[in-house]
Amino acid sequence: MIQNPIELGRKKMKKIDKDSDKGRRSGGRAARQALRSAPLARELRPVKPGLLGGYYNPLSQEEVIKIHEAALHVLEEIGLADAPESGVKAMTDAGAVLGEDGRLKFPRKLVEKMLSLACKDFSLHGRSAEHDLLLKKNRVHYGTAGAAVHVVDLETNNYRDSTVSDLFHAAKLADQLDNIHFLQRPMVCRDIKDNFEMDLNTVYACCSGTSKHVGVSFTEASFVKPIMEMVHKIAGDKSSWLQRPFISNSNCFVVPPMKFATESCGVMEECIKHGMPILLLSAGQAGATAPAPIAGAIVQAVAECLAGVVYVNSIEKGFPAVFGTWPFVSDLRTGAMSGGSGEQALLTAGCAQMHRFYNLPGGAAAGIADSKLPDMQAGWEQATSNVMAGLSGLNLVYEAVGMHASLLGFCLESMILGDDLLGQALRCVKGINVDEESLSIETMKSVCLQGPGHYLGHAQTLGLMQTEYIYPNLGDRSSPKEWAENHKPNLLIKAKEKKKDLLASKLKNEIPLSVRKDIIGKFPIHLKL
Repeated sequence: MIQNPIELGRKKMKKIDKDSDKGRRSGGRAARQALRSAPLARELRPVKPGLLGGYYNPLSQEEVIKIHEAALHVLEEIGLADAPESGVKAMTDAGAVLGEDGRLKFPRKLVEKMLSLACKDFSLHGRSAEHDLLLKKNRVHYGTAGAAVHVVDLETNNYRDSTVSDLFHAAKLADQLDNIHFLQRPMVCRDIKDNFEMDLNTVYACCSGTSKHVGVSFTEASFVKPIMEMVHKIAGDKSSWLQRPFISNSNCFVVPPMKFATESCGVMEECIKHGMPILLLSAGQAGATAPAPIAGAIVQAVAECLAGVVYVNSIEKGFPAVFGTWPFVSDLRTGAMSGGSGEQALLTAGCAQMHRFYNLPGGAAAGIADSKLPDMQAGWEQATSNVMAGLSGLNLVYEAVGMHASLLGFCLESMILGDDLLGQALRCVKGINVDEESLSIETMKSVCLQGPGHYLGHAQTLGLMQTEYIYPNLGDRSSPKEWAENHKPNLLIKAKEKKKDLLASKLKNEIPLSVRKDIIGKFPIHLKL
């Protein structure tokens, strides 16, 4: 009779625990579980920020060149409209050509020159140095993003308007979840009506909740300077900020197809003046504001972001900017956005390949669920695109957790579930280590020729329990019998409980109380801590 290998493994593990000699070697089941649960130093963890991806390439090298050439052709022949006067001057001084129709055209030589000047790698700093993210080649980092206008309330299974408190809670969770490496604002503070106060409080809530890198946007260019006064206080002073800018500007500098977003460009110029790294974000929607073919959507996104590279480097050569090709997918039956589709996963992976081709730090969207709740549909939608984005070597995977209803709703519990999901995605990114030790020839000789005929208690197995394997925090791997004995734990209930625990905990690197009091005394702060 053929035995179930899982049950066989469980029986052998129990035997090890009962055997005094082997039990001492293994430490017993409780000891092993404690070992797996104990936090490891960052350098020993099986997954961590900046793992090297790039193993998956949906495009051949020939196809990459075709997309590159098409993007250059589009920039030369179509160009972009609606640049602000300051941008027109900067780019024409650099070599762009302003046509009678008001569109800026970009000669190939200009694009190639600006690519040679562009910053090839840099760090996105955290407020704490332990959270610094090196953007280089195919290093992978996962984080949040988006501008959801609703919170998914799992207590009622309803959607409600998102608030500044919700944003702070998202930041606080992100700060404590290891596989979320940065926080770009995932929600809009809909309880704050004034745009300046909303932008100000967005920055304050994010920085109050986490010491990881923060990404934000600004409604108007005039808002940047006064908000930077607050940021300098958080940093300690202006000099400290310039040495370690821990906030980046998520800037939708284009309105696809092939138009500059005039007001956002003004914001971008102002952020550059203040030393804030830029995310050049092109977010066309295939079949709506970008061509329907996946290749065509990538061409347009690449062309628009190349125009952004010219723009940024015509203002300040080598300024840190992320090549943010973010094309989205439409369900062509309805025209609705479909962020959880396989096509979206392919788009993102293809864009990652293009930023690697240009050797520029790149970011794109993955992990979006069209599902309205954190259910099985959300699971497959989030997992597919997150794994493909990581394997493709995308530097910054935005919107990786928490986002539902095609970016309309954000769920705090889904962040916690997503942390588990990202752990598995990162393990895929890490890949397979092949060396003399991992080939295990000597281990096999020992087990098969002199040993018990299994590897459960072997020193190699025990030594790799935490460094080679990753274990879910909430995911359940027990047998049906054990599951029943544990009162049939429910994943969403566990996520709710963990959310409460994390939100009740004290943050490790809070903004000092004296600084908070100073800020509250000088700025219209709505967040109540």
